[in-house]
Formats: sequence, structure tokens, C-alpha cells
Amino acid sequence: MGVISWIVVGLIAGLLAKLLMPGDDPGGLIITTILGMAGALVGGFLVGLLGGAGVTGFNIWSVLVATLGAVILLAVYRALLGGRRRV
Repeated sequence: MGVISWIVVGLIAGLLAKLLMPGDDPGGLIITTILGMAGALVGGFLVGLLGGAGVTGFNIWSVLVATLGAVILLAVYRALLGGRRRV
């Protein structure tokens, strides 16, 4: 998968994750893209553990896997942040 595909899948997945989990999260477009790209790694790893194909290219399955990973990362971020407020 090329770099441009990673960026596009990351952006779409990050936007979908933030849409599925609305709240006060940091970052703009760049952080959202990085969230989606990291989500692709996490989601691909988890789906691979279950015997499925992880992120396989620029397709719907890859976006779904990346979104799953991004939602998990957002949940972990919020759990670690706890009740603390950002300044």
C-alpha cells in the first residue's frame, strides 16, 4: 500500500472514529489523519490475530479495520485521560 493510500485511509478512518465517538479530543486534520493511520496498525494487528486480513490496500475493508483501530485508540486515550481536563 502506498504512502498516499495510507494517508487517505488514515484520514477517512480518523474522521469516522471521531464521528462514532464524539467528544473533546485534541487535534485537527493532521492529528485525525495520524489517529487513523495508527488505527490501521492497531486494527490490522487485532484482525490478524483473529485470522482475518488486516489492512490490505485502499478498499472498504481496510477503512473498516482502520476505523476499528482508531476507535480503540480513542477509547484508550479517553481512559488514560480520565476525568482530567486539558488546559
